[in-house]
Amino acid sequence: MTLPTDQGAYDDSGVVAELDRLNAACRADPGSIDHEIRLWQAVTRLDQWVLVDRGEPGSPRPYAIAAEQGHVLCIYSTPERARAGALAGGLIAPDASAPMFSVPLPQALDWALSLGERGVVGVTLDYPQVGAFCPLPNLERLRSARAAE
Repeated sequence: MTLPTDQGAYDDSGVVAELDRLNAACRADPGSIDHEIRLWQAVTRLDQWVLVDRGEPGSPRPYAIAAEQGHVLCIYSTPERARAGALAGGLIAPDASAPMFSVPLPQALDWALSLGERGVVGVTLDYPQVGAFCPLPNLERLRSARAAE
């Protein structure tokens, strides 16, 4: 895990635009599994996942939201989106910076899957801006597909 130091260095507006486009396709056709698969394939091809840190210095703990089935890990495509998620979740004041860390891909997939042992049932992207959900069994399939590429 690494701590983002220069938020601008992580901002890839092309990636964000593509994720937003894929998410819009999912919302326009909610029954289409193909749109969801394309969105999550793009998420697994990011260079890293950025996470809001709820832990103590030296002991990061990612921000997760409670769901009926268990905890949902909040992953972000950029530090800007992570900060927006922290602000929307009431984790920081409007003028504060958000503590965060990043996990490079493909290692982030293994790491997220390992959190299933701690009650995590899935991941959500850029919550609440996007909010797309992927259960851990589907993330496992995406990890296998990425490894086969």
